[in-house]
Amino acid sequence: MSDRDSNDPLNNSRRHFLKKSIAAAGTLGGIAALGLSAPSFMRSAAWAAGSDAPEKAALKVGFIPLTDCASLIVAATQGFGEKYGLSITPSKEASWAGVRDKLNTGELDAAHVLYGMMYGAQLGVAGPQTDMAVLMGLNQNGQAITLSKQLKEAGVTNGEQLAAHVKKGGAPLTFAQTFPTGTHAMWLYYWLASQGINPLSDVKTITVPPPQMVANMRVGNMDGFCVGEPWGARAIFDKIGFTATTTQQIWPDHPEKVLGATRAFIEQNPNTARALIMAILDASRFIEASAENKKSTAKLIAGKAYVNAPVDVIEQRFLGNYEDGLGNSWQDKHAMAFCKGGTVNYPYHSDGMWFMTQFRRWGLIKEDPDYAAIAGKINQTALFSEAASALHLPLPSSVMRSSTLLDGKVWDGSNPAAYVQSFAIKA
Repeated sequence: MSDRDSNDPLNNSRRHFLKKSIAAAGTLGGIAALGLSAPSFMRSAAWAAGSDAPEKAALKVGFIPLTDCASLIVAATQGFGEKYGLSITPSKEASWAGVRDKLNTGELDAAHVLYGMMYGAQLGVAGPQTDMAVLMGLNQNGQAITLSKQLKEAGVTNGEQLAAHVKKGGAPLTFAQTFPTGTHAMWLYYWLASQGINPLSDVKTITVPPPQMVANMRVGNMDGFCVGEPWGARAIFDKIGFTATTTQQIWPDHPEKVLGATRAFIEQNPNTARALIMAILDASRFIEASAENKKSTAKLIAGKAYVNAPVDVIEQRFLGNYEDGLGNSWQDKHAMAFCKGGTVNYPYHSDGMWFMTQFRRWGLIKEDPDYAAIAGKINQTALFSEAASALHLPLPSSVMRSSTLLDGKVWDGSNPAAYVQSFAIKA
């Protein structure tokens, strides 16, 4: 545990918890990895009795119908919550704005949520200012930018051709993202700008909830969209669009959805927050334990109560089997990931800082914030570290990581203000 973590105000009773729970939770984690259920007498052993028990055992956790809600649904419905003293009720929500509002009012205790939305709420962008907490990453990769069949018929099948089409003039093309400060908006803007297209002036952008993307493209309301799976694959399945790029082609192993809550919730319920992380971490590890587990998870979330999409549409990209609707197919080395030994889930400060650099780049905030301080407040590395340690998952040596994006720019969090100014296209 770092000095920063040891000074965290939520640190009461953590060492006590770790001493009492590591052995029991490790045993349960091994059982889950084998695809078996823990005996009932063991299910309460992963969380300690008394002061370490969850303060609130019954939780309502929101999600949007997307493939990357999988670990939450598995945790809620396959007994992983009960292993850590929790009863998790998944709540299907209609929009990201609705998720934001219900977190703020306490109607939801936590949620599957856009990474950038958490930082937008903290900064008071695209909604009321609220102190937020990112408990863990839920997934990396697995989103896509889709262009319409009308563009394909006009000879546009890649970014370079799109840029040439835009420069011809005429009515501006319309692109959709899912929330103004969300991941999809930032991937869309970044990709367009990398092609020489200013997303703020060369095209029109609108906000559309994920499940409504395909229907809106079908009736001609947009020329392209960025959204999470399975809606990119569904556009190909319905023959109304094609994949111009996946988001992992923009940033391999990029951060995506997170488990989010308000800061007030975790301050009042630190043991509950830790138990919820453990339940979802354990479920994430279970999903990736075998191809069969992935297939059964795809079948589970395909139901009407969750994603409500054909199993085949979900399963293929879930397994990394991609086609783009242009006749190309491949096995994606950076398909949607849920755990990878916990590397997917660690709430790196640099990941949160990146979204703030893009807010600054596109004028959503007018001055450089204290990037490191804000990320240190939002991203709950101490709580996560305790949960991961109890499950015998390794932890990184730093809260920062380095990545190279499609335009060759390296992001490592070392100088965010200079990083913002390095872009030729910005607000």
